[in-house]
Amino acid sequence: MDKYLIEVCANSAYSGIQAQKGGARRIELCAGIPEGGTTPSYGEIVMAREKLSIQLHVIIRPRSGDFLYSPMEIDIMERDIEMCKQLGVDGVVFGCLTADGKIDLELCRRLVNVAGNMSLTFHRAFDVCANPFDALEQIIELGFNHILTSGQEMSALQGAPLIAELIKQASGRIIIMPGCGVNEQNIAQIRDITGACEFHMSARETIVSSMIYRNEKVSMGGEVKIAEFSNDITSSIRVRNSLQALLQ
Repeated sequence: MDKYLIEVCANSAYSGIQAQKGGARRIELCAGIPEGGTTPSYGEIVMAREKLSIQLHVIIRPRSGDFLYSPMEIDIMERDIEMCKQLGVDGVVFGCLTADGKIDLELCRRLVNVAGNMSLTFHRAFDVCANPFDALEQIIELGFNHILTSGQEMSALQGAPLIAELIKQASGRIIIMPGCGVNEQNIAQIRDITGACEFHMSARETIVSSMIYRNEKVSMGGEVKIAEFSNDITSSIRVRNSLQALLQ
């Protein structure tokens, strides 16, 4: 089992606990999952660090949308990385691009320096960069430990051919981790195509709210309709089944 590692994108400390029960060896803690993940709250990070014995990484992303950041957003990211260091987080997850789709080397170096000895993952900003092969070399030079990628496609299964090329080019210098749409049904197929040993997944299930009284005319998203009376939580069973699929 040590040959393969599953990292779970957890939307809460509770989801992280469930992932750990299922055999995940690393958590990427995020808020704003429908937007691709944003930095979670101080309290969420504290609780996750208290409850988890496995590696805890935290996404550093001040907002949804693109990866071209303003000076104020950069200051926010630096402060969030400092907070994570103080709380004993194992690693941080971020990615910054220039307006023309290249890796923002200056900004990434600045954030890498703030992170110090923490583990570093370049997140799926990689999937919208202009040249993934050039970007790979730059990210290695910057000192990152992982790249999270769907192979510049809508899912890691669709992008598996590019992920395989990236793993070959990396040649052990950095870990390329398939993510987006990875589940217990396709994880073995993605492994076989790419040769990857680490995988990123959410493994969530929908839990129906215990609320009895429900005013379903009102949406907290305004005109954007969202599910107000359910919540998606990581399933320990789905994580365990994914690990078992890798071992078959």
